Amino acid sequence: MKITEDIRRYTQKQQLSEEEALQAWNRRRASSSRKAPSFTQDPERADTHSGNNASEIHKETMTDQVKEEKTMAKNKTGTRDQPSRRYGSAREWLAARLELLEAEKDLTRRSDEVARKRQEVPWVRIDKEYRFETDDGKASLADLFRGRSQLLVYHFMFGPDYKAGCPSCSAIADGFNGITIHLANHDVMLWAVSRAPLAKLQEFKRRMGWTFPWASSAGTDFNSDFSASFTEEEQRKGIEYNFEREEPLPEIPSRSTSDGASKFAAMCGTDANTYIRERPGMSAFALEDGVVYHTYSAYSRGLDGLWGMYQWLDRAPKGRNETGVWWRRHDEYESEPLRHKGASKDCCA
Repeated sequence: MKITEDIRRYTQKQQLSEEEALQAWNRRRASSSRKAPSFTQDPERADTHSGNNASEIHKETMTDQVKEEKTMAKNKTGTRDQPSRRYGSAREWLAARLELLEAEKDLTRRSDEVARKRQEVPWVRIDKEYRFETDDGKASLADLFRGRSQLLVYHFMFGPDYKAGCPSCSAIADGFNGITIHLANHDVMLWAVSRAPLAKLQEFKRRMGWTFPWASSAGTDFNSDFSASFTEEEQRKGIEYNFEREEPLPEIPSRSTSDGASKFAAMCGTDANTYIRERPGMSAFALEDGVVYHTYSAYSRGLDGLWGMYQWLDRAPKGRNETGVWWRRHDEYESEPLRHKGASKDCCA
């Protein structure tokens, strides 16, 4: 079998034998011949809801995703085992990299299929009226579309009793500024929504240097209806978050490591129980013929792909390399001792 010219040039440069390169190439061909699973679309979308019964509808229509997210929730962000370090030659590196490439391609194909399956989830009509406070005044849910047909909402953890926004949500939101303009020019509006009063959100937004739109849902059921906020009474009985029932007053089962809830509560100027009454999530909506539909929601580790910092760390030599909560709001690092010897306070120095 003839080896492609690209592989041949690389093998010559790395002194890889033709037999070794051929084996790697055959592995790639065998893997690429696998067929991806297919999905069927359920055309029905007749059910309506006001937001309160969303969890029941999703349990019927999103069984596969629930199973996936339950598995993900068991593996918190900071508890990944570190693989043993290996050293080798350039040709050993190439052989391992080609094998990894097939796993990455398989993951990409499966991710594409999951993305298509998200679009097949039935749209659920929203008849309930929600009112938001924005920089431009009062707005309805339909107003947040700003002339687009699609709306993405990040449920930002900033409760009415918080003095500052959640550090984890803040780290995620650091990536919003650069993408909102692209989304807005592709028929999609991206908003953050929190229960804190608008004045608090505006003050924190100025502090962070953010420009993306951020609305206050204070006094409405919006966050509660979409499983991103809970009452003290609901906490005592046990809440339903990420499509499963929690025991009363648990530690937050999200992106934080085990010490996260108490530590982040202090950073937000509140106690742990008050802090975890707000939960992170995102919801997607569509506007069609003047009617708003709820199309998708994700919570907990389902938000990992939106946290740009971790997409880079997963490709760093030591990966996430965490033993506890280490991140801060982006303007707080200079006020604390450097974690790494020899590191500059200025990342661009």
